[in-house]
Amino acid sequence: MIEVKNLTKYYGDFLAVNSISFNIEKGEIVGLLGPNGAGKSTTIRMLTTYFAPTSGEIYINGYDIKENPTLVKKFIGYIPEASPLYSEMVVYDYLRFIANIQDVPQDQVEERIEFVVSKCGLTEMVYKKIGELSKGYRQRTGLAHAIIHNPPILILDEPTSGLDPNQIIEIRELIKELGKEKTVLLSSHILSEVQATCNRVIIINKGSIVADGPTNELLKGSFDSERFIIKIKTKDSCESIKSRLSGIEGIYGCEVFDGELKEISLNVARKEGIEEKIYTSIKSTDWILYEFRKEIQTLEQIFKQLTMEED
Repeated sequence: MIEVKNLTKYYGDFLAVNSISFNIEKGEIVGLLGPNGAGKSTTIRMLTTYFAPTSGEIYINGYDIKENPTLVKKFIGYIPEASPLYSEMVVYDYLRFIANIQDVPQDQVEERIEFVVSKCGLTEMVYKKIGELSKGYRQRTGLAHAIIHNPPILILDEPTSGLDPNQIIEIRELIKELGKEKTVLLSSHILSEVQATCNRVIIINKGSIVADGPTNELLKGSFDSERFIIKIKTKDSCESIKSRLSGIEGIYGCEVFDGELKEISLNVARKEGIEEKIYTSIKSTDWILYEFRKEIQTLEQIFKQLTMEED
């Protein structure tokens, strides 16, 4: 549904997007992530025809956006970060106005309004002015705007920005529901929300794609290292514990924190048998083992590893 080939964008001599390529199919909810200035906003603006690429190709629903920009816009429901809603308009009138702009056939307008109002949870708000709505309901109105013409593709820029935790959960569930039937690309700086919402993640850094894959596969770890957390009870000093474990081949980082139970954080090479080596070494001592677990990576940790130079 979205096909990008060698997409490049220069601003003068500055390379903002560097020959990126990806495909997004129907039923995928893809998170587009990157530090400030990484190129994600420029990419979104090219996909939505607001910026012309310097080079490369974009196909939306099979159509080249350079050759068919007007047609392509009809396939996209787009919510920019600052969704331009008219605060003095009643929700119903606003949706009718947008339906007309999007050339929804007149005999289908009422049906489409009824559908998006129900889908976006706006039934109780439909005759209120947009300016009187909470931020969460304004976001819902923005989503209703985006799907009023039933586009196959949704592009959402920071859809949960400024919302409270309950509103974020509501919008997340709505996006997941819409994603069952559509292609969804969303950009967000709230990485925990991307992890909870998206089934695939694309990370951009310095204009290039540095990671692209299913969210669960990225979280399993596509890197050459992993971390173990160990808790033990012993009279041995932190230094002696560190000395013993650091001597195991494959361990390249060891921190020991003092307390009633000593907590050990090990950075180890991702290789077969390393976990057994650590366990055998501990078992050969008089240490009492209370916990031995592999740390589950978060999207925040992966993002930091891949964009570390930007921090």
